Amino acid sequence: MKSRDESLVAKGYRMAEQVTRHHAKSFFFASFMLFGMRRKAAFALYAFCRRLDDMVDVADGADKGAVPTNLAERLTRARRAVAELFLDTPELADPRLPPPATRASGGEGPWHPAELAALVDCIQRFRVPEYPMQELISGMEMDLTIRRYDSWSQLDLYCYRVAGVVGLMMAAMLGCSEEWALGPAADLGRGMQLTNILRDVGEDLERDRVYLPAEELAAFGLSLEDLRRGVVDERWRDFMRWQIARARAYYERAAAGIPALSGFGSQRMVMLMGSIYGDILRVIEERDFDVFSGRSAVPASRKFALATHALVRPTTVPLMHVRAPGGAAVPLLPTRAATTGSMP
Repeated sequence: MKSRDESLVAKGYRMAEQVTRHHAKSFFFASFMLFGMRRKAAFALYAFCRRLDDMVDVADGADKGAVPTNLAERLTRARRAVAELFLDTPELADPRLPPPATRASGGEGPWHPAELAALVDCIQRFRVPEYPMQELISGMEMDLTIRRYDSWSQLDLYCYRVAGVVGLMMAAMLGCSEEWALGPAADLGRGMQLTNILRDVGEDLERDRVYLPAEELAAFGLSLEDLRRGVVDERWRDFMRWQIARARAYYERAAAGIPALSGFGSQRMVMLMGSIYGDILRVIEERDFDVFSGRSAVPASRKFALATHALVRPTTVPLMHVRAPGGAAVPLLPTRAATTGSMP
């Protein structure tokens, strides 16, 4: 391993912590279950993801109706910058991509050099592979051209690329000891992304984005115009019940992988993060499925209660009960019977 500027690495970890504290309050809260370098590494990985997300969101916000002219090129440069992080650890590089011939001066992308230095330290210390990082960029590229999703299979791919692969990154850092547990790790990311989508329907509409599958909306008799008018009727409630059941199935599947996390505090951190995010679904239900008039959020008092569960009685943490590998079946396209309240 090449020597690195320790002061630059330390600065990068501090910057990553600030990014996490500012942008990801729930993740930052759950990170207190971790200690030492694992906690710092969690910040470095979050900051890596956040900078990419911000790059897309800022460009997207410039003009609701147009694809940003230079974003595709910037993401291409970001791909190269990520590949360069693995020049010293080719065994962790993405086998689908040719290695860069040379190292560009300073690298390119939305990251500060100190953040990249900390990220390299994280990669080499915890053996984080390149593949999920490149898949995350593929997810960002989907946002360049796709503003509507026809089917669940299309949306599921998006959820995997922008969030499921984050679970794969974090799994390495959290001490994942079993290859089979990578599936549950990705499922946790999928469940969290679907929760985000259900919570942010109104906000996404303001950006001319609809992530809810058109086929499934139609199965419940809903249209894009219904969404734009913020209609909360029985059709919408039934639709949301279905989607919430799907998200909870992902959380249950994710819980099966928790015993494979060997890092100190890792199991409790994942339980807490999953339960906080899963609790957003409960808040949506309490709001009678109205996700148009305001954002559903878990209050601080509830987060502390969930943290107490994770510390004292981890096997009773809501939505994250540890189960055998396999987990729940994920509900797919609803049938006509679903609109009357039953699952196929």
